[in-house]
Amino acid sequence: MRKAGAVARAPAGGVAPAGSQMPEAGAEAEAEAAKLLPFLSSGARPDLQAAAALHVLALTGSEAGRQLLAGQAALLRALAELAGAPVPAPARDAARALVNLAADPALHEPLLTAEPGLPARLLDRALDPRWPWADEAAAVLANLSREPAPCAALMEAFAAAEPGGPDLELLVRALCTPGYNARAPLHYLGPTLSNLSQQPATRVFLLDPDRCVVPRLLPLTQSPDSSVRRGGVVGTLRNCCFEHRHHEWLLGPEVDILPFLLLPLAGPEEFSEEEMERLPVDLQYLPADKQREPDADIRKMLVEAIMLLTATAPGRQRVRDQGTYLILRELHSWEPEPGVRVACEKLIQVLIGDEPQPGMENLLEVQVPDDVERQLRQLDRQEQEQRERERPAVPEPQPEGGVPS
Repeated sequence: MRKAGAVARAPAGGVAPAGSQMPEAGAEAEAEAAKLLPFLSSGARPDLQAAAALHVLALTGSEAGRQLLAGQAALLRALAELAGAPVPAPARDAARALVNLAADPALHEPLLTAEPGLPARLLDRALDPRWPWADEAAAVLANLSREPAPCAALMEAFAAAEPGGPDLELLVRALCTPGYNARAPLHYLGPTLSNLSQQPATRVFLLDPDRCVVPRLLPLTQSPDSSVRRGGVVGTLRNCCFEHRHHEWLLGPEVDILPFLLLPLAGPEEFSEEEMERLPVDLQYLPADKQREPDADIRKMLVEAIMLLTATAPGRQRVRDQGTYLILRELHSWEPEPGVRVACEKLIQVLIGDEPQPGMENLLEVQVPDDVERQLRQLDRQEQEQRERERPAVPEPQPEGGVPS
């Protein structure tokens, strides 16, 4: 059975100040980096502290600089403390440096070894509605939680929180509440939640009907503010769809997840009256300017989520009955990305194909022999390579004012 996966990451690199010099790794560079430590401490002069934080931020903009900092446990610990320090401390530059460090999986172990309480510290800041650099804290969490060990440490931070402290409910509330923090949009809480939803305990929380979490997340699949937020929410919903025991609830009237997954995949195409009646109400008579989800990765996750909902016979019937094939047919005709087209074709085959043999109705529980799985993966790769070779070339743009020959 395929494991639930993570989605987006916060940007790495690119936040180092322009023109900064990145020292070569070596004993001399390590000594220079170690000299920064006193200036990052809480008692340092604010101007020197700011200069030191800016220099560390510059170091994190290169792989050599990050490797250099990986061996400086005391400096990493001081950086983590500075990222949560009150004004006038340069907390934002320290937090941005942590974003870059956490984007490198090789730095996760040194960061957590130097500061085991880092996930809990970041969580406090990310969910503080008054913290000005909550976005940076959320971005660090999004990067850290892509890997199993830091993700587990973050779950432990939730479990160890004091009553009234940060928990999954507060994270969902912050993600779903416009203006939760007037100084930070908190888009990166989306991929953080998606990464956390790899954990069974998180999916138990998300799929608890009494908590009503999934219905609160559904409108964010169409959030115009940020593809990061949309991708995180869609990734979370996709991971929840691995739990086939909840498919009846997800597809039923209490949640009605399918229209929310289909609407971003729909375009402005017109359907016959007979076809229109087969679609959910929210997908009927869409305006002529209706746009599909512009991010190919998000479109693919939406298709994958629907595919997971077809794992059982009742789920397949419910997905068929809501005109899913019609939306996928038009998506496939329009789709420019080979990987999304392949995912779309696989789902169409499930919808129009024959039902599995008795005993194999639940596609998520079918045990595929290792050698067969390897062969299927190889065929998948060969099929996608063939499609990419056959894909028509994009015409070269004509010079402005030019006439095509």
